[in-house]
Amino acid sequence: MRKPTGGRIQASPELGRTVVQITMSEPQILVLGSINMDLVVRGDQLPVAGETVIGGEFFQVSGGKGANQAVAAARSSNSPVVLIAASGSDPFGQQLRSELARENLCMDFVFQIQDEPTGVALILVDGNGENCISVAPGANARLDPAHLDQLGDQAWPSAGVFLASLESPLKTVARGIDLARQHGMTTILNPAPAHPDLLDQPLMKQLDLITPNRHEAELLSGITVDDLESAGAAGRRLQQCGPSQVVITLGAEGAVVIDQQVHQLPAMAVDAVDSTAAGDCFNGVLAVALAEKQDLLTAARWAIKAAGICVTRRGAQPSLPTRKQIDKGG
Repeated sequence: MRKPTGGRIQASPELGRTVVQITMSEPQILVLGSINMDLVVRGDQLPVAGETVIGGEFFQVSGGKGANQAVAAARSSNSPVVLIAASGSDPFGQQLRSELARENLCMDFVFQIQDEPTGVALILVDGNGENCISVAPGANARLDPAHLDQLGDQAWPSAGVFLASLESPLKTVARGIDLARQHGMTTILNPAPAHPDLLDQPLMKQLDLITPNRHEAELLSGITVDDLESAGAAGRRLQQCGPSQVVITLGAEGAVVIDQQVHQLPAMAVDAVDSTAAGDCFNGVLAVALAEKQDLLTAARWAIKAAGICVTRRGAQPSLPTRKQIDKGG
């Protein structure tokens, strides 16, 4: 995997908009993904199909895989993180952009789509912290490759880290990975939600690292992941399609790292209350550690600590820990 040397974000006007310029002094991270308003109901149990469960608690929080990962990275990074995303011009979009602007984020490439609503996620969480989620993508579906072409060469730090997930259009993710690769960035894909035909996509050949959870690894590889051996086999299947390194996250069982060898890393022992953003937290913090030249095993252990803190808190972005909290363990 290429080792990033870093840079600092500075804004300057060009062609009537703000662009990002890089000075190579600190690590740089670009996150491409979704922005959603999360509408959450927490109850004792998740309903099955056709069932209504009474007695839940409702709350509304900022979310979206891209925004979650960017905020996780921003809170754990010593330098700003660039978010590439799209929102509507509706009240949800205005609220989310305002909240994100208070983080350690460069917001120059959060595009406002005038004729689409901001993405919304409906999230149900049970008493054990398990969840199910339904997403209406809204403006996220309108983030196009042409938006990425507006960034300009200077926005792609040659020694930075590019992280993407799949709540944005696949063609846009592919363009982002292609541009990042062209500029010498380390490329990470969190394949969530998983596309069944992802392994056949050319973008797989441009990845340094892919980070599925257990379900996504099973869907992509066709291998049931129920122990270290099967996780290793699933990881090797993904490696055959392009990425040299794989991390399979296993929730309360930790993670399995597959490079030349297969390594199992335990999770923190915690009382989980909400796992909604745990995977996003892991990915954002992992990107920071890799940008800071940590090896993958060290980076994954740090990211597991962050995810362990995340699941002890409610909501998506409210649950994401700071660097100081990760280092202190809570």
